[in-house]
Amino acid sequence: MLDTQLPDFSLPATSGTTFSLAAQTGKVVVIYFYPKDSTPGCTTQGQNFRDLHDQFTAANAVILGISRDSLKSHENFKAKQSFPFELGSDADETVCNLFGVIKQKMMYGKQCRGIERSTFVIDGKGVLRREWRGVKVPGHVQEVLDFVKTI
Repeated sequence: MLDTQLPDFSLPATSGTTFSLAAQTGKVVVIYFYPKDSTPGCTTQGQNFRDLHDQFTAANAVILGISRDSLKSHENFKAKQSFPFELGSDADETVCNLFGVIKQKMMYGKQCRGIERSTFVIDGKGVLRREWRGVKVPGHVQEVLDFVKTI
């Protein structure tokens, strides 16, 4: 999948917007998939993107967080954490499937389907340049920023 042109996609996002990959031409797009709003790891990850947001913006990058949560849940999460970027709702898993992030996971000793924490960097021409799968939160956002600065 690396170094391949991604098809355009769009999905409903916070602030009454629709996120479309085609509308981001010329910008670096950082998409991070996370399991669930307002859970400890997802909150910390979002806060890390929030805290470095100005540096991503300075590097001509747009951030989008995606989970299967509803827009209402996303709006609450975004407001509570003061995220300066949008969150996309992928309830039907269309974009999750495009990126292959739905996995069988163990939750409290039970098998369940869920989003594997993953981040993707897409260049200004819509080409996938880097991906991280099975992300561990500590230090990850800085690593993504360091890569974005090389594009």
